[in-house]
Amino acid sequence: MILIDPVWEVTPGLTAYPAALARMQAMAVSIREGGESERIWLVEHPPLYTAGTSADPAELIDPERFPVFIAGRGGRYTYHGPGQRVAYVMLDLAARGRDVRRFVAAMESWLIKTLDDFGVDGRIIPGKVGVWVDTAAGPAKIAAIGVRVQRWVSFHGMSLNVAPDLNDFNGIIPCGLSDPVTSLAALGRGATMTDVDRALARHLPAMLARLAA
Repeated sequence: MILIDPVWEVTPGLTAYPAALARMQAMAVSIREGGESERIWLVEHPPLYTAGTSADPAELIDPERFPVFIAGRGGRYTYHGPGQRVAYVMLDLAARGRDVRRFVAAMESWLIKTLDDFGVDGRIIPGKVGVWVDTAAGPAKIAAIGVRVQRWVSFHGMSLNVAPDLNDFNGIIPCGLSDPVTSLAALGRGATMTDVDRALARHLPAMLARLAA
């Protein structure tokens, strides 16, 4: 089977989370049925918290701070907001190897290669989800991954902290981990969202190739 590249879509401004969730769900069904192409959809959201399927209510420290949405993805509580690049990754994994672990590893590698473009050494910490960087205060999380696979079509995806207000994470225990979070801006990297999008696009082919490895 010959696969074509996914559609690359960037939505400007802030996208309401319920609308994004409904669109992802509909697109996943359409991709499975052959009516829609695979898609990488890049958005920013207004400030909000999402709860994954393993979310522990005790980790929602300030439920009144921002709206809280049930996401349906794997994982626990996470934050989305302005200055954070969210990439919704909708791929036909039935045609790309049917290996969810490989898919997650490919996204981790995608993020690490993207960070390297900005002089940031991202890494994986065994037993902890997401992508991490070493800081003077110890490891800090810079990107989160949370996916759902339905009939072998993926949706949800990942989020990379470009220049969000890091105080907004304080209303939750992100992904159930008490470790600090950071961003490209906090690390002194003046990357714009467009810069990040270009880096993600540059390294997408390697991510897709890794799925087929």
